[in-house]
Parts: sequence; C-alpha cells; structure tokens
Amino acid sequence: MRQPILALSLVLIAAAAHSAENNMRPGLWEMTATSNLLALVRQIPPDQMQKLSNLARRYGFEMPQIQDGAATSRVCISQQMADRKIPPNLYHSQSGCSARNATRNGSSYTMDLVCAGADLTGSGKAQGTFTSAESFSGRTEFSGAVRGTPVSDQAVTSGRWIGADCGSVRPAN
Repeated sequence: MRQPILALSLVLIAAAAHSAENNMRPGLWEMTATSNLLALVRQIPPDQMQKLSNLARRYGFEMPQIQDGAATSRVCISQQMADRKIPPNLYHSQSGCSARNATRNGSSYTMDLVCAGADLTGSGKAQGTFTSAESFSGRTEFSGAVRGTPVSDQAVTSGRWIGADCGSVRPAN
C-alpha cells in the first residue's frame, strides 16, 4: 500500500503542474493535491517514509510534503516552460505517464492522463480553471494499478505562484 500511495501522489501533483502550464508566470510555484488516499500516509511509519523518499530520489524527484491528506511540492517553471503551448513533463516520464488531449478553452483546461509504465498503469483526467496567471484550481481522477495493486482516487488540485526566484529549486523540464 505504501508504494501505491507514493506513486499516485506523484501522479496527482504532476497532473496539477501539467495542467497549469499554459498561462503560468515563470518562477517558483507551490502545487498541492488533496485526496482520501493521501490521507492514509499518516499511517506509514517514519522509517518506511524515509525508504519511500529514497525511492523517489532514485527516480529523479523529491518526495512531496504529505500532511493531512495533501501532497505539496514546489516546482520551478522556467520562462521557456511558461512560453510553451504544451505542458512540461515533470514527474510523468519517470512514472511512465503522459498527458494527452490537453485542451484549453478560455481560463479552463482539461487533459487525459495515461500511465503505461512497468510499475504504474491506468488512466485519468485532469480539469480545472485558472483564476489568474498566478493561481489555478482543479480536480484529477485516476484509476489503475501500482505494481499490481488496484488504485482509484480523486484529488482536488491547486497551484499558486510564490515568486520569480526559484532559489535552489531547479526547473522540472
């Protein structure tokens, strides 16, 4: 159950960051996903969380902060990423996931999420709305399997621009 929670939390956070790219200000963003599955993280002993964090680093990313059913991470969006008309990859390539059929209509966005990796398979949908170039909110749904364990969850996602300087956080893509 521990690894499915990690994998799904990373997919939900990445979907939030994916979704927000088209109209973002470059700089440091805080991305959050809140779900019932993430609420189970508090049941994982600290030594197991450290092992999961080490596993995440091995795949090339930092474990998001997970507290009270919410996974929060900081993401650096470069000017080049903000100028693109397609979303950045962020964690998706490491998990075997990709965003497809991304569309934008005014301030609203939708996209399909397809995962076909060795450890994570399934599909989902992300949708939401930009309230400004500095914030968005939305919803992500995902159903699939992590290492053969079925997972199905919905998450409320949000992002807020923190500032132009990313500090020590490197651009995701």
